[in-house]
Amino acid sequence: MSTDVTAVVVRLKLSLLRNGLKQSGGRRAAYIASAVVTLLFAALQLLGLIALRGNEHAVSVVVLLVAVLALGWAVMPLFFPSGDETLDPTRLVMLPLRPRPLVRALLAASLVGIGPLFTLCLLVGSAISVAHGGLAYAVGVVAVVLALLVCVALARAVAAANVRLLTSRKGRDLAVLSGLVIAIGAQVVNFGAQRLGSSGLAELDPAGEVLRWVPPASAIGAVESVSEGSYGVAVVQLALSAGALAGLIAVWARHLTRLMTAPDGSTLQSAGESASRERTSTGLGRLLPTGRTGTVVERSLRYIWRDPKTKAAWVTSLAIGLIVPVFNALQGTGSIYFACFAAGMLGIQMYNQFGQDTSAFWIVALTISSTRDAYVELRGRALALLLITLPYATLVTVLTTAMLGDWARLPEALGLSFALLGAMLATGAWASARFPYSIPQEGYKNVAPGQAGLAWISIFGGMVGAALLCAPVIVLTIWLNVTADGDDWTWLLLPVGAAYGAGITLLGLRLAAPRTAARLPEILAAVSKG
Repeated sequence: MSTDVTAVVVRLKLSLLRNGLKQSGGRRAAYIASAVVTLLFAALQLLGLIALRGNEHAVSVVVLLVAVLALGWAVMPLFFPSGDETLDPTRLVMLPLRPRPLVRALLAASLVGIGPLFTLCLLVGSAISVAHGGLAYAVGVVAVVLALLVCVALARAVAAANVRLLTSRKGRDLAVLSGLVIAIGAQVVNFGAQRLGSSGLAELDPAGEVLRWVPPASAIGAVESVSEGSYGVAVVQLALSAGALAGLIAVWARHLTRLMTAPDGSTLQSAGESASRERTSTGLGRLLPTGRTGTVVERSLRYIWRDPKTKAAWVTSLAIGLIVPVFNALQGTGSIYFACFAAGMLGIQMYNQFGQDTSAFWIVALTISSTRDAYVELRGRALALLLITLPYATLVTVLTTAMLGDWARLPEALGLSFALLGAMLATGAWASARFPYSIPQEGYKNVAPGQAGLAWISIFGGMVGAALLCAPVIVLTIWLNVTADGDDWTWLLLPVGAAYGAGITLLGLRLAAPRTAARLPEILAAVSKG
């Protein structure tokens, strides 16, 4: 029975691919072009890995490559849930299928496609690069099959565990974060390439020593162990990958059983779950001030956590704000003042505050009837940002200082960061009222058509204004650093910067509040355009 099910599901996968290509000539051409480019790249990678044979650091390279491949398979279902329609087992819940045979069938179907073929090429090249001797090649065949199955089972287990999310609108919006993953990955690859270019492949050896024991990279590590004559080590490494495969299949089967027998939690909610959600929804409110301020803070924080576009913007700012100072410090070209980049990136989130609400802003607008209401609204939004930005900017500054070993300049770096953050909150509040624009909820665009000019003026004009507002603290920092006895007084920059940032924030909120209250109809029309 299981063999029949496997054959049917594999034919189903092939039919889905074939019918998808029949929809249009453009889609067929794009698929063929992408397949050719992918396979060409895989062939080049295969040749490059084979060329590593005999290199003393080859095993470190290949185990790191296999670990990255496995990571890619793990996150692929989260960012590209529509890439494979067979990833959704809920389509088969009405069929009389048992989970175990279905697992085998879906596992076989997962081996059909460009992705598995690309992975197979890299795994074959990895095994060849470290295999020496007939026994090593024999073990290499087992290792390649085992590693490929672990990658595929990992993707399936992740998809099954998150299938309710991935098939929802919010789950599809997770694809917005894929650009961030690619951007951060590019920075990491660029940094790694620079390090390898200056230090050689020996830099990978410490990571390789660890990863050769982590499935599925341990399967390729077993090939190298056999080549070195360490047969006992090879058995353990293969056993680790085999155990990981068995564990992933067990987890996958358990999730399949629950998906195919339990009611859908998105449409049927128990009283216990309802009560639990009600309790957790008030947990954050207990820690916040009462009244409108606490309500605004909680609403803003929930937007950051739940809205895909807002979350993507925050995660991007948090990541880049850490990457720039830390990576420069690691390369030996950094300065402690690069830590201010974290405050600057997070301060941008204050701009276009009302545009982040989109058409729902009309509910907020109904509650603003005076300048005081506008001021409290803006103050609550600024406080929500400060709850995240203050500790994060402090952490990045301390981390950068520790990496550079320049503890004497920590107070002035923190003072500058706090002053810059305050200036950006002030200008952001004013720009939100003066230059609001809409953020489309669907797709990848962050500005509605026809409002690009407003976005540029709001963000870049506000950043220039923030730099000018920070001028007094910057001038004081320069003066203390060039004065003969100034080093003894640089610690004052911390309280001065903090006080200046707080004062300029309150002043900016006070000045933005009347304009916000007076321009409510224009703001509502602008943010609802998309």
